[in-house]
Amino acid sequence: VDIAHSNGKAFYISGLYILSINVVFQAHHVTRSKRGQVVGTRGGFRGCTVWLTGLSGAGKTTIAFALEEYLVSHGIPCYSLDGDNIRHGLNKNLGFTATDREENIRRIAEVAKLFADAGLVCITSFISPYTKDRDDARKILESAGLPFFEVFINAPLEVCESRDVKGLYKKARAGEIKGFTGIDADYERPEAPELVLKTGEVTVNECIRQVVDLLREQSIVPSGITEEVNELFVPENKLKLVQVDAITLPTISITKLDLQWVQVLAEGWATPLKGFMREREFLQVQHFGNLLDDGTINQSIPIVLPVTTETKQRLDGCAAIALEFQGTLVAILRQPEFYEHRKEERCARQWGTTCPQHPYIKMVMEGGDWLVGGDLEVLDRIRWNDGLDQYRFTPRELKQKFKEMKADAIFAFQLRNPVHNGHALLMQDTKRRLLERGHKRPVLLLHPLGGWTKDDDVPLDWRMKQHAAVLEEGVLDPTSTIVAIFPSPMMYAGPTEVQWHCRARMIAGANFYIVGRDPAGMPHPETKQDIYEPTHGGKVLTMAPGLTSVEIIPFRVAAYNKTKRAMDFYDKDRHAEFEFISGTRMRKLARCGENPPEGFMAPKAWKVLTEYYSSIQKDQ
Repeated sequence: VDIAHSNGKAFYISGLYILSINVVFQAHHVTRSKRGQVVGTRGGFRGCTVWLTGLSGAGKTTIAFALEEYLVSHGIPCYSLDGDNIRHGLNKNLGFTATDREENIRRIAEVAKLFADAGLVCITSFISPYTKDRDDARKILESAGLPFFEVFINAPLEVCESRDVKGLYKKARAGEIKGFTGIDADYERPEAPELVLKTGEVTVNECIRQVVDLLREQSIVPSGITEEVNELFVPENKLKLVQVDAITLPTISITKLDLQWVQVLAEGWATPLKGFMREREFLQVQHFGNLLDDGTINQSIPIVLPVTTETKQRLDGCAAIALEFQGTLVAILRQPEFYEHRKEERCARQWGTTCPQHPYIKMVMEGGDWLVGGDLEVLDRIRWNDGLDQYRFTPRELKQKFKEMKADAIFAFQLRNPVHNGHALLMQDTKRRLLERGHKRPVLLLHPLGGWTKDDDVPLDWRMKQHAAVLEEGVLDPTSTIVAIFPSPMMYAGPTEVQWHCRARMIAGANFYIVGRDPAGMPHPETKQDIYEPTHGGKVLTMAPGLTSVEIIPFRVAAYNKTKRAMDFYDKDRHAEFEFISGTRMRKLARCGENPPEGFMAPKAWKVLTEYYSSIQKDQ
């Protein structure tokens, strides 16, 4: 090679390096920490390399792409370098001699260093059979101050050969491929990898969990990224000691609404919160709609405990406080912090209105002038003994149910009203679309809100009866549907609240979320017009930070098709065929004991509704 015509660059010719000294390394003006502030949605520099090594067919590519998908969906910038893909471009001039394999790995390590230096988690999936080559790759990364994690994909040769997706083992056995690793070329097993994944024994999801745990332990990814639900119940082996402690502590008497929030926190729906919000968390939520101390975690609504001035004066300075409901100790609040409850500002930010007739705002305004936050230790599972506790599954319990059902897609539907066939149509259509996308076992989480609701909403017990009737009539498939109660109170805070509804279902394992018209909305108490623009909830969800691991299924408008005598997706070009049946009209028909148009609601489900309104009239 004529160096005089090479501009001082370096060339490689199979096994031969031709180098120039006329190359000077140039330092970046942007530091890694500065770059980390703008790369990804969680902030912080996370550059590193996860080096997957193992035999062909061990599962390197499968794990690499699944890990990439998981990290990106959780807001962690990531890129996967695959062995086959690289040989189609950057390394297409390399063969499989020992020398070329060494150069293949060297180049990949240098590319991985650039990706990691840019702040990405770089995943490499290469057989990389030789210890020296892998050690050299580690030196390239670590000499640049970048973490390197060697992950051995340990699958026995017979397992890899039985998979043989590419047919390479068959060709190697037939002598058509020479020097094939594991057949007539050695694979040098890693002696001290950071992680070993036995893909012949555990699932892909379990492998991903182990890698994510490794990255979390090494502070590459925040703890909030993990799927672990943060329950706040006292461990059984410590319960007696904590109960004795609780008896000795000063107490705060909490309301039923407060207890519902204790349940939400205790069961882990608001992971990673450890209790009622202290002022720092409250301010983050009020001003940014996120928790910011462990990455960027969507938390659109404050979860707070209001107390009176007298209570604040009595307990300020205490190291711990017991919470009691109707004479029963339910939890301990550790390291409590009291701060001012600026009610009008809170309402203006959370609801976009301070209308005192708004039902939840009314409760806020009538509540205490102080808020107290702290870490919760909940003594026991919250039970309401209303005949519905069997439907109150925690996020962990729901995840286990999904696992038992072998669900490969979970789509959640939040509701606080009876289900009509328009709702059912949307759920049926979502399932159909998921099946068309290749999912085998999509499961519906029908998840009615079970906390406080305003007085004119249908009560929870009647709604549960109505939902059961819908399933009984086969409008929804009972074999692929889980009906459970979401313990949160309803705040009627529109697009702000719908983010909370979505993220809580994400915590429980949902990866698809159906959003309806005017979610969490209501008419303005004074003007009677919708407080929130009906489509904004769905639009906001598609833009909300921290919800990247759940796909938003937008609400398609359904109306009664007079020609089909069934609920159907509205088509403006056939407007004359459709009739919009309002909630007001539905309630009027039910109160009068009349039937709606055929096909609007399952007959047994409608019967439950008429019985409810009949019971109201009798009470009155």
